[in-house]
Formats: sequence, structure tokens, C-alpha cells
Amino acid sequence: MTTLLVNLFGLGLMAWIVWYFWLYEKKGTAASEVGGAQEVRIRVKGGYDPDVIVVKAGKPVRLHFTREEEASCSEMVLFDDFNRSAQLPPFQEVTLELTPQQPGEYGFQCQMGMLRGKLIVEA
Repeated sequence: MTTLLVNLFGLGLMAWIVWYFWLYEKKGTAASEVGGAQEVRIRVKGGYDPDVIVVKAGKPVRLHFTREEEASCSEMVLFDDFNRSAQLPPFQEVTLELTPQQPGEYGFQCQMGMLRGKLIVEA
């Protein structure tokens, strides 16, 4: 009986891991419009929060990053598809502005590629 329970628990744990890491898709945080631009505040601490951001194409986007740690990995954020980057000093807000023209999904990351996020641009 104990073996059966351990096996069932193990199978359940494996199913949860598969769902969480490969099947679960985050909906994203929609940017709010302020003065004609779309704005989102992003907390940087062991990752980006939120890490999935939804914006509209053709409108300016202001991303306000606040780095709440001193880990070297989070010193910079890169938006390779837009050829943009920003230094993120600890405990300061840094605003990065861009205007995505084409709908699609665009990744952003730290300089080491360990912290990742996604900008979803809708028509």
C-alpha cells in the first residue's frame, strides 16, 4: 500500500511539473495608458514581475524598471528585437521607452540570459 501511494504521489508531482514548466501559459499584464503612452512598472528581483506584458502596436511604451537587488545578473535589461537596452542601478527606477510597430511576441532578458520576459504586441 505504501509503495502505491508513493508511486501515485510521484506521478502527480511529475504531471504538475510538466504542466507548470511546459503547458501553463501566462496571460500577461496589460499596460495602462497614461498621457498617450502605455506604461508598466516592472519589479526586478530574481526575475521580472510582471514578466509577460501586453501592449498595443504603434503606441509608445514606457517600461519603468525598479531593481530591488544587487545581483550582477540583473544589472541590465536587453530588448534585442528593438536594439534597446538599459542599465538598472540598484533601488532606482529606470524608464525605457520604445514604440513597437508590428504585432508579435518579443523577448527581453538580462545580459546573462538568466532573467527573461516577454512583450506581447497586439494589433
